[in-house]
Amino acid sequence: MDIILRSDVEKLGLRGEVVSVADGYARNFLLPRKLAERATPARVAEIRRRDENRARQEARTAEQAQGIADVLGKTVLRFEVKAGAGGSLFGSVTPTDIADEIWRTRKVRVDRRKITLPEPIRRVGRYSVPIEVFADVGVEVKTLVVPEGGELPPEEELLSEPEGDAPEVAEQALTATADRAEPESEPAELGDESSQH
Repeated sequence: MDIILRSDVEKLGLRGEVVSVADGYARNFLLPRKLAERATPARVAEIRRRDENRARQEARTAEQAQGIADVLGKTVLRFEVKAGAGGSLFGSVTPTDIADEIWRTRKVRVDRRKITLPEPIRRVGRYSVPIEVFADVGVEVKTLVVPEGGELPPEEELLSEPEGDAPEVAEQALTATADRAEPESEPAELGDESSQH
């Protein structure tokens, strides 16, 4: 069955894309959760028209593109997301989220396909997200992914974290964040309580 994605679906596609999936997957998972809709010829044509209009709104010349790149270069995006104990996100920050946030904060349309993230952002931290504004005109947008209601740990702690999971460093970073947000909740006390029971 051909469907149009209404949200980004991991390992399937981005919002607005037309993809072909098994009928049962569409009927039992995607359609009931409103993650997709049936791809009727009228809806597909409407999406193509919308994409063409968006393409016209994008930078038409290298000069305009450079102006947009200058604006985006001064932009700092901030995402407050739910995060777990090690700084891992419950979910992820995708190119679609970044494009939407750029539109919300700067009123600049950026095609999500021109945002080159090797994979969605799944950890709190500071990121430089490369965006191709026009042929040969690119910019890196500073992006902060912070835990909901908290702040990022200091730069040194983020930099000292290796690529893999480092529970001690991640726990220290989270403890520092939790101490600022809620002083009464300390992981050491939780460990003591569970050992008493």
